[in-house]
Amino acid sequence: MKCVLYLACETFQPKNSTLKFFVYFLLLIALSPIHSQEQINWVPPLTIPIQLSGTFGELRNTHFHAGLDIRTQGRQGLPVNSVQDGWISRINVSTSGYGKALYIEHLDGTTTVYAHLKKFSPRIEAYVKENQYEKESYTLRLFPKKDELPISLGEEIGFSGNTGGSYGPHLHFEVRNTRDQTPINAMQYPFEIEDTQRPQIQNFYLYENTTQQSRKKEFQLTPLNDSVYSTPTLYALGKINIGLRLFDRQNLSYNKNGIYMATIRLNGKVYFDSRMDKMSFNDSKYIDLLVDYSTLKKDKIRIQRFVKHPSQKLSFLDNTENGEMEITTGNSYQLLVTVEDFNGNKRYIETYIEGGKALFDSIAPLKNSYNPTIDHFFDFEQAAVYFPKDCFFEPVALNIAEKGNVLHVDEDRYPLQKPFEVRFKIEDLDSLSKAQSFIARLSANGKPLFMSTKKGEKEWTAKSSSLGKFTLSKDSLAPTLKAVNFKSGQWLTNYSFLKFKIADDLTGIKNYRGEINGRWIRLEYEPKNQSLIYDFSDLEFNQAEHQLTLEAEDHVGNKQRLEMTFYRKPKTQS
Repeated sequence: MKCVLYLACETFQPKNSTLKFFVYFLLLIALSPIHSQEQINWVPPLTIPIQLSGTFGELRNTHFHAGLDIRTQGRQGLPVNSVQDGWISRINVSTSGYGKALYIEHLDGTTTVYAHLKKFSPRIEAYVKENQYEKESYTLRLFPKKDELPISLGEEIGFSGNTGGSYGPHLHFEVRNTRDQTPINAMQYPFEIEDTQRPQIQNFYLYENTTQQSRKKEFQLTPLNDSVYSTPTLYALGKINIGLRLFDRQNLSYNKNGIYMATIRLNGKVYFDSRMDKMSFNDSKYIDLLVDYSTLKKDKIRIQRFVKHPSQKLSFLDNTENGEMEITTGNSYQLLVTVEDFNGNKRYIETYIEGGKALFDSIAPLKNSYNPTIDHFFDFEQAAVYFPKDCFFEPVALNIAEKGNVLHVDEDRYPLQKPFEVRFKIEDLDSLSKAQSFIARLSANGKPLFMSTKKGEKEWTAKSSSLGKFTLSKDSLAPTLKAVNFKSGQWLTNYSFLKFKIADDLTGIKNYRGEINGRWIRLEYEPKNQSLIYDFSDLEFNQAEHQLTLEAEDHVGNKQRLEMTFYRKPKTQS
């Protein structure tokens, strides 16, 4: 547990030394985070020893991680408990993102989030099921009233799972400020997590400027002791900044997690200071500026840059300095880099910089550099590209060309501030092709990836958040539907559920619907498993013979239908 206290008592200065000590003691107790946590009843969301596979604020591909990922021993179905008294203020059921998730509001002004659940507790499950059948939709978002679903400290609210955009069983747990939904570092609460390991620094780089096109040089790190690295004397001139490959790890965990704090000092002056106590969801729009984007995309290596890009507005950075350090001829500098995890384990880089030769020889300005503050439009024979104002964070050099039926919009080496449009003329397509075609982004191996396409009479458009190759593609195959655990005509009296495979190998599943004897049934869809599951406890039928129909549609309108008969003894029969 980490506690940092800053006291400033200028307006009240007791003359009596005993009284002064007593006042300071009271302030210490009142302001201490540990004290405030002891005043509220709080339990961990899981009863197993807490081990983390993801930490607060760590860098993901498209966002800063807003919570803690808690390992569940590779299993699903572990009981999940409310950490405090409160009431459920929001319920999400989705096939992506947080999957099945609960939001519990508490009297202390916080909201806790429990995501990727396998299922809810019986009381909550019944509430959700009733709404799903009323709306005839598996996915939904509910906002219960304060008195509908009250929750007690330690109450079982659900079971851990792997639903939504999860890549393995775990519990995603968040703490938010209820007022503005700002995520708060949940490590500030009394988790018992064994952690004596220092953060690991793998590589050290110097960059020549703050832009995403800045060149870099790597310098060899040499360990001086268990906590300090050094480098040979560095030579630079002008403005420079730092990049690191690094991660943190807790005891008994092999996951490479993010760090909590980083500070850059030159001759004792702080040039960069980052602390992950809280963040804003709006911060994620700038995440690509905090990494070496082109290296990440080309080489799959994540280098975190400790510099503030001119376009960057991150809530967790100290805005006094931007990370750029000015090196002048003939002067010597001491550089100190400190990285720290939440438990106070630290790693340092201590080295020296001599002002002299620049990192690189000067180069000519970018050719074909496009100003990001105005619109740009490129028109070709069968395709076009439109970049709106402020699409890019900085001026860039673009290579755009139409080659055959493929539109080449440079390559994914520049981060974007907002999406751009690709357009294709479609007058030469016949009516069937128009119905089954779409604009696709081509993957690295040439596979067409579906893009939501706005279809006009003469031209189609799609928006992309990254540069690359685009083309028109066609999907003429209907989705796959198949019963997994039963056959048509079978007696299923002792079955508790029906399972189906649902898949589409190109554009993906857009809609699906299942009915038994003409009544809508709740089918739990998990795309990563290509599965649909119906629980027999949902509905009761008086007859033994049942007609099941299942329909699925992909994103260009190809449809598949499955019709089956099964038999099941009614509960009223002995």
